[in-house]
Amino acid sequence: MAARSLTLSALRGIPLVKPGDDLGALLIAAIRQSEISPRDKDILVVAQKVVSKSEGRFVDLKTVQPTARAMAVAEQVRKDPRLVEVILSESRDVIRMKPNVLIVEHKLGFVMANAGVDQSNVAGEGTDQVLLLPRNPDTAAANLKARLDREFGVELAVIINDSFGRPWRLGVVGIALGAAGLPALVDMIGVPDLFGRKLRVTEVAVADEIAAAASLLMGQSAERQPAVMLRGFDWNSSARPASALLRPRDQDLFR
Repeated sequence: MAARSLTLSALRGIPLVKPGDDLGALLIAAIRQSEISPRDKDILVVAQKVVSKSEGRFVDLKTVQPTARAMAVAEQVRKDPRLVEVILSESRDVIRMKPNVLIVEHKLGFVMANAGVDQSNVAGEGTDQVLLLPRNPDTAAANLKARLDREFGVELAVIINDSFGRPWRLGVVGIALGAAGLPALVDMIGVPDLFGRKLRVTEVAVADEIAAAASLLMGQSAERQPAVMLRGFDWNSSARPASALLRPRDQDLFR
């Protein structure tokens, strides 16, 4: 891995995405409108919300009937029982809960707040719609990569990012939910450091670091910049999907 400088450019002209929209076509148009000529190893980072919206991953809470379990959890966490029902339906396990906090293991393996079920930047005030994560973020990234590669005749990488909180630090940061065309995780165990000492445990979450950089342009509220092109990063490791970043449960000291 090597980079002396990086350039990040938010794409212009992406409309509010609706269910059934051809996200690949919208991104292609935005790349052209932004006057970017894609090159090999450019990395396009796409916000999870626009992927989920194009997949129609909306749920109207008015249609949700909470179970007894959801009612009990909702009482503990002080959340809408209908919302809790949707969260539990997207989860494998509840990890932690306390007032205003519900940490779960998502069906895709992510340990996260509320199973990624979100109401921000989803619909107007007063509506009861929530948005779920994409069905399979790695597959969505691979499909977008294939579409863009064909269109521009290059080998791009694609990352689908989202904002996560972290156990030991305040604030959210961008992470990679899906990735294609680059090594999401790079194993540096055995590589000598500056003084020749071999690294013993170092693995680099490349896709997460790129996702976090792109999030600085995407923002967290009303910026409307859901796609960012990054240029200047190079790698020689084999491509690995974002699922490679998931820590196996038997290595998780906090569960």
